[in-house]
Amino acid sequence: MSTHIRSLWALPAALAAMAAGAQTPEPRMECNDGWQGWWNRGEHFCEIRETTVPATGSLTVEAGPNGGIVVIGSDRRDVLVRAMVQAWGDDEDEARETAQQIVVQTDSVIRAEGPDSNRDSGWSVGYEIVTPRDTDLMLETHNGGIVIEAVRGELAFETTNGGVKLDDLAGNVLGRTTNGGVVATLTGSTWDGDGFDVSTTNGGVVLHVPSEYSARLEASTTNGGVSIDFPVTVQGRIGREISTTLGAGGPLVRIGTTNGGVRVDEY
Repeated sequence: MSTHIRSLWALPAALAAMAAGAQTPEPRMECNDGWQGWWNRGEHFCEIRETTVPATGSLTVEAGPNGGIVVIGSDRRDVLVRAMVQAWGDDEDEARETAQQIVVQTDSVIRAEGPDSNRDSGWSVGYEIVTPRDTDLMLETHNGGIVIEAVRGELAFETTNGGVKLDDLAGNVLGRTTNGGVVATLTGSTWDGDGFDVSTTNGGVVLHVPSEYSARLEASTTNGGVSIDFPVTVQGRIGREISTTLGAGGPLVRIGTTNGGVRVDEY
């Protein structure tokens, strides 16, 4: 039988947040009996570990080899790190023992260290992080998705196998996924910052744009189509590559894929 524990670290983290007068979003990441991860046999163990670290203006997270990353900007003055530690093995005791060997580091780089995995046992650590809105990010994972919301800064990210969801960002955004779709939602009347450049190799891309938004827009695909659901004057190969000015123009917003469709819609 699977075991799920919420770490007692959550209490001091919550008290620290209250003392800072922070508005912390409700947790999204929870251990779930119905969820299946990288194991396909035996038993698994899951716990949520919470801690807070000082805000330094930048955040680096390395979630490889297995685990996703969620970063949410808020009014906090510190950084809340929620790590979902999962382990699996032939029986519950083996899974629990593996989890106890996993150490989540929160110094200069947020990352996890643990025992070697094999065919019958292994582990993963995913992260949900609540940070001040003005924070530079460098995020990397191999098998897991990336979500970033309400953050402004130098935002760089990369994943190999996982989807990407972006909402209400600003600054300079540069991100890639190899196998996974991209959904991005722009906010405001124009891009606030240097630009936005996000792409995937195998997957579709959807960009939600506010009505009366101003920007330079480039959208492209190699094997697929590009569609925009509102009138624009375009340059490039119709159906595969579009370059256009939205409204009064502005910083460059670029999206693209190699194998998949691209859709830009207005809301």
